[in-house]
Amino acid sequence: MRLSAPRVTPLEISEMNEEQRDLVERASFDKPININKTLAHHPKLLKRWLVFASHVMNKSTLPARDRELVILRMGWLCQAEYEWAQHVIIGKKSGLTEAEIDRIPGGADVGGWSEKDRALIAATDELKNDAFISDATWNLLKKSYDDQQMMDLIFAAGNYNLVSMALNSLGVQLDPGLEGFRKTAGTS
Repeated sequence: MRLSAPRVTPLEISEMNEEQRDLVERASFDKPININKTLAHHPKLLKRWLVFASHVMNKSTLPARDRELVILRMGWLCQAEYEWAQHVIIGKKSGLTEAEIDRIPGGADVGGWSEKDRALIAATDELKNDAFISDATWNLLKKSYDDQQMMDLIFAAGNYNLVSMALNSLGVQLDPGLEGFRKTAGTS
């Protein structure tokens, strides 16, 4: 983690007003998580961000496995350990293998990736580094994806770049039971 303590302390459910509690509970899977409990300090922002985040996670035309590959790569590039930890779990549920997750930090040039996966990782790197997908990478991806899927890829990468900035800067700490970089990506 970049910060050992939160800069903005997550609210406990008992500290939230009705609007905050409703937003956090709607955004939660099993139990409220630190990102939502932190963003509850700004309910108007949380409410509007959740609409977009819901599209990226639940309504995207990009296959879930491919979306998670992009999200994990962005989390790695941003060194957003919270993002990484949450999406390792989601990535596995979406079809990524342990071996694939372990390869993500090495980027597109690590052996074992399909052409499409290499292009997804390259696109994520290009978006992070240059805010632009090169023609070569675009053309590789267009072999597999239509225009809507390409848009969803860009917006998934962009959303998780933004989320990573917030997580890192706000100091959102790992939720209980999550494993960060050292245990999942071999960066000890």
